[in-house]
Amino acid sequence: MVDSNNILGSFDSSEEGGFKEHDRLLPIANVGRIMKHILPQNAKISKEGKETMQECVSEFISFVTGEASEKCHKEKRKTLNGDDVCWALGNLGFDDYVEPLKRYLHRYRELEGEKANQNKVDIGNKNEEREKNEFLLRRLYGP
Repeated sequence: MVDSNNILGSFDSSEEGGFKEHDRLLPIANVGRIMKHILPQNAKISKEGKETMQECVSEFISFVTGEASEKCHKEKRKTLNGDDVCWALGNLGFDDYVEPLKRYLHRYRELEGEKANQNKVDIGNKNEEREKNEFLLRRLYGP
C-alpha cells in the first residue's frame, strides 16, 4: 500500500526535479466548476473552499495513482490503465466506487471501439471516393 504521508513529499518543489505546487494540483477553475454543478444554483463557494477541495482531489488522485503504479511495477508493466485504477480503488477501501467505474470503463471502451470502426469506414469511403474520382478523370482525360 502507498504511504499517504509520503505522497506530497514526492511532489515537494524543494526536491531536485520536483513538481511545483501548480503542477501537482488540478486547475482550480475546473474544481470550482465541478463543485458548482453539484450545488444549488444560488450557492456560492469561497476561494478557501475551492482551494481546499483542489488540494483534496489532487491528493486523492496521487494516492490512487500511486497504488495502481505499484501494482504495475510489480507486474513489470509500464502502462497504467483503467483496470489498474479500479483495482487500486478497491485495494484502498473505496469499494463503493469500483463497480460504477468498471461500468463507465466498459461503456467508454465500447464507444472507443465504435469510434475506431467508424473511422475505418470513413477511411474506406474516402478511398472509394478517391478511386471513383481518379476513374472519372482517366475517362475524361485519358491515362
